[in-house]
Amino acid sequence: MAELIELKTFTDIRGSLTVIENEIPFSIKRIFYIYNVDDSVRGGHRHQKTVQAAFCIKGSCKIVNNNGFEVREYLLDSPTKCLIIQPEDWHEMCEFSKDAILMVLASENYIQEDYIYEKYE
Repeated sequence: MAELIELKTFTDIRGSLTVIENEIPFSIKRIFYIYNVDDSVRGGHRHQKTVQAAFCIKGSCKIVNNNGFEVREYLLDSPTKCLIIQPEDWHEMCEFSKDAILMVLASENYIQEDYIYEKYE
């Protein structure tokens, strides 16, 4: 099941700095971000192999996660909240705020055969 972690953040009068290295439990091979989302639902898949780390660097969105046994919803509304999504986690991203920028780090490069689109029963 997906796990919400708090990224290490340092804040002082100059602002905040959030650290990613040594916080993500895998080597990063792919980075992408999603933004300017209308009312659409994104994702709608799980993976054979890929582990992902998702966080909103701006704004907010919700991720609905289903591992075949349990369904959970996660609100990413701070750049310090990071959702670790396991390969078996079928997930959808939705309810993006107008200013949302969702960044995703992935353990594998994009390979179409890694994607599983069928929902769990």
